Amino acid sequence: MNKTLIIVAHPNLDTSTVNRYWLEQLQTYEDKLTIHNLYAHYPNGNIDVAFEQKLLEESSHVVLQFPIYWFNCPPLLKKWLDDVLTYGWAYGNHSYKLKNKKIGLAVSAGIRESDYAKTGKYGVTLAELLKPFELTMNYIQADYQSIFAVYGANNEPEAGYAMTKDELINSGKKYIEWLMKSGMLSA
Repeated sequence: MNKTLIIVAHPNLDTSTVNRYWLEQLQTYEDKLTIHNLYAHYPNGNIDVAFEQKLLEESSHVVLQFPIYWFNCPPLLKKWLDDVLTYGWAYGNHSYKLKNKKIGLAVSAGIRESDYAKTGKYGVTLAELLKPFELTMNYIQADYQSIFAVYGANNEPEAGYAMTKDELINSGKKYIEWLMKSGMLSA
């Protein structure tokens, strides 16, 4: 039980720029990480709860990696949370299988960071938007870590901005640094 489990939930990973690049960078550490792509593993959306719980139990730490999708997580990740974090396993009845396990979020946001601010376009920070994840992890007594986020990952021409290649490369480096600093990956 020494590997960190990276649960990737991107509905269109083949067209992704950031999440796909992050996975390429993470593969350098394949001896220390287990990468689990939910959309590839469950193309029909039917989640094998026992398999997922076993995978979580066998991992030392967990990262949920996903793009911000309509100001939330992609639907399969929400279904995964609902199906896998069950009563009597993740919480309740004195059974907290993820108790004290470090769990963090690595997210890509298409919107610029300045738009995710109290005074920004949407009037809410990304941390506020993702507060339900923090509350969930606290409820199941996991050790919730800070959010790793990259902003401006939009690849739609009408957005008027796009991530540069240097920014993409830097995001991969910073993701690895975040994993190491949080103790979820060793050098």
